[in-house]
Amino acid sequence: MDDLEIAGKKFKSRLITGTGKHRSSKDLKESIVSSGTEMITVAIRRINFDNPKEKNLLDDINWDNYNILPNTAGSKTAEEAIFTAKLAREVTSSNWIKVEVIPDAKYLLPDPIGTLDACQTLVNEGFIVLPYISPDPVLAKRLEDIGCATVMPLGSPIGSGRGVLALEEINIIIEQSNIPVVVDAGLGVPSEASLVMESGADAVLVNTAIAGAKDPKLMGEAFKLGVQAGRKAYLSGRIPISNNAVASSPVENIPKI
Repeated sequence: MDDLEIAGKKFKSRLITGTGKHRSSKDLKESIVSSGTEMITVAIRRINFDNPKEKNLLDDINWDNYNILPNTAGSKTAEEAIFTAKLAREVTSSNWIKVEVIPDAKYLLPDPIGTLDACQTLVNEGFIVLPYISPDPVLAKRLEDIGCATVMPLGSPIGSGRGVLALEEINIIIEQSNIPVVVDAGLGVPSEASLVMESGADAVLVNTAIAGAKDPKLMGEAFKLGVQAGRKAYLSGRIPISNNAVASSPVENIPKI
């Protein structure tokens, strides 16, 4: 079986989905099911700890069916991310954490130094760390070296729908990584997920493109199929790229007319 494996845990689906920006509980539940995802990321800071019984969209999900991936969204510093990760472990009883350290509110680009610092501390404290980063091959390798379970380079800025703007850098990360590479953020359509999967990415994380679609249920299914197609294409091995046309029909021993 061609399973995705992260920190010893296997998943049949290579599509991770988010829970933000959905217009209704119905949209959220239907898109999760249609996407076939087995891992769902949740922003711990969205939970109202002053009123834990306050109902929100996440209450309608059967969490027994999914692997929850808490994230540190909203953290501007390494210290905030570390605090949020520890809070997430208390709330979810899971030591899995997606680390996001984002000080900039306009472009939402991750802080490489703060991310590395937070990840080092959390790895040392026994967390399974999945860091969200810019497509920086040097940083990706450093994060692997300190013990992160994956690296998660962005395709383009969060929620932008601009697709994959740094495919060459992502390809370098894929080439040099011995841990799974999950392309996260900026994907707008399934063909972009397929593109990075064809390049050898191990998985993708999609939120806005599904949540913001006119039909989230259908878009969830479309991303599932795009990821599957890209993975199969990668495993199949593409033909070489040629500067010249190469005839598919025989050009020798053809009878003269």
